[in-house]
Amino acid sequence: MRPGPAGAGEPLIQLEGITKVFGTGEAAFKALKGVDLTIDRGDFVAVMGPSGSGKSTTMNILGCLDVPTGGVFRFRGVEVQALNRDQRSLLRRRYLGFVFQGFNLLARTTALENVELPLLYRGEPKKARRAAAERALDQVGLLPWADHTPAELSGGQQQRVAIARALVTEPDVLLADEPTGNLDTERSVEIMQLLTRLNEEGITVLMVTHESEMAEYAKTIVHFRDGLVERIERGHLSGAPLAETSKGTR
Repeated sequence: MRPGPAGAGEPLIQLEGITKVFGTGEAAFKALKGVDLTIDRGDFVAVMGPSGSGKSTTMNILGCLDVPTGGVFRFRGVEVQALNRDQRSLLRRRYLGFVFQGFNLLARTTALENVELPLLYRGEPKKARRAAAERALDQVGLLPWADHTPAELSGGQQQRVAIARALVTEPDVLLADEPTGNLDTERSVEIMQLLTRLNEEGITVLMVTHESEMAEYAKTIVHFRDGLVERIERGHLSGAPLAETSKGTR
């Protein structure tokens, strides 16, 4: 089943009563206890919470890297938990881009070649791969460094390459797991400004972060605790004051 365009007024993502249990019997651990969350197209969402709160498990489900034990996960109107592994993989490759704290770049390949990789795995022709990778690097301001290897780039530049790699497939949603976790303050601000610009250009951004200063760049902040959404704050971009809109959401 292929998700169609999200209709007017239809949320891009809906989680309803999502549970996730790891293990069985006495060893079972309930990581998610009934998560309800709605994300609209064009939102910039920061996900926060202490270790073990359920935020990473939720992001894995949103990224189609894992499936819930119970509840309903809708993406563009399609119930994702009803899809088989291959269908979820197709959805992930078509609509989602991933950015990780550790960059995950191949050390012996150039920035351009790193960005090309998702298209190589999809079987795209070399000429098309190269053109798309150059556009993505230009989008993050790194086209002049296309022929440099990761060792020749700063941490901030490496993260920009990782973001370009996520953008090269033209995803609807960018999922970023601690994208500033390995960067100093100046480089972190640069990455957050880039994510803000990409969001303004129409990409929905979902970001896990432990840093409240970075979360302030988001339009929405979702706080997790003990396997539940504790509260949601909605406000404005770029550090504007945020207004608390719900507490104890389950």
